[in-house]
Amino acid sequence: MEKYRVELTASAEKALHRLSPQALPKILQAIQTLAINPFPQGCRKLTGQQDIYRIRVQVYRIIYEVHEDVVLVKVLKIGHRKDVYR
Repeated sequence: MEKYRVELTASAEKALHRLSPQALPKILQAIQTLAINPFPQGCRKLTGQQDIYRIRVQVYRIIYEVHEDVVLVKVLKIGHRKDVYR
């Protein structure tokens, strides 16, 4: 299986810097796991969106899209579950 390249949008990088120090290692580990398996157990496809998924990490959500043709996972948003879908 080919390893995916992971890219973060500018807004995802900003959100990453604003996370609490306790949550940051788990979020980073989840993002690194997406490079190996972009569809981990518990991932959900967002309704009404094409190729956009989310994974849960404690109370945080990582919203990402998968481009299988170019072997790329693009992280769009990272945030608390109450704010990330807005």
